[in-house]
Amino acid sequence: MTTLFISDLHLEVSQPEIGEQFLSFLGGEAREAEALYILGDLFDAWLGDDDPNPYYGEMKTALRELVDTGVAVSFMHGNRDFMIGEDFANETGVSILADPVVVNLYGEDVLLCHGDALCTDDVHYQQVRAMTRNPEWQAMMIAKSIEERIAFAIQARKESIARGESMSDEIMDVNQNTVVTTLREQGVNTMLHGHTHRPAVHEVDMGDRVATRIVLGDWYEQGSVVRWDENGPRLEAMPRRRGGP
Repeated sequence: MTTLFISDLHLEVSQPEIGEQFLSFLGGEAREAEALYILGDLFDAWLGDDDPNPYYGEMKTALRELVDTGVAVSFMHGNRDFMIGEDFANETGVSILADPVVVNLYGEDVLLCHGDALCTDDVHYQQVRAMTRNPEWQAMMIAKSIEERIAFAIQARKESIARGESMSDEIMDVNQNTVVTTLREQGVNTMLHGHTHRPAVHEVDMGDRVATRIVLGDWYEQGSVVRWDENGPRLEAMPRRRGGP
């Protein structure tokens, strides 16, 4: 059996090809897996579990159908869908994971995280991250109407794009010292995350040993998956067929 890992799909109505590939994945390969882990940013923006958007409803139904086949599905918040809550979990049957979390995969302890907390060179982003993860801030947002939340999300996205265009790739990537510190604190030798949209397998010099950092890619042009079985992990792309998933 294989355990699957994906992240950074950024599902939204305006990019239906991503949703089509995701639905095909859930109805196909994922049904043969032992477990599926979604490491954040499944949705491009999640404004609350009360959002009536039918597109999101279709994705929730597909997740529920996968869970009902016996596949364990776990979800970790990303920087776009950190307001997914218990209602979503109850509807879909997925388990919500803490970020970070250590799981045992075929005898090896592996640290899973979304990845944004590792980007400590971007001080402004880390301040925003701390604010938006605050339960009081989230309660304040949920108290607003859906229309107000949509307007807030649109403005926040515009500001994020503007900041990203003016910043270097290095600042927006993970900080290597933070990676080493996190691996030592968690007592593991392997880390798996998304967020940066830079799929790769990195060797991490820990001084006394070499650790491994596996980075999932986004799904904008094609799918990205880590397939993990008793032989270890494989980071692989999933090209989209022209005219379909």
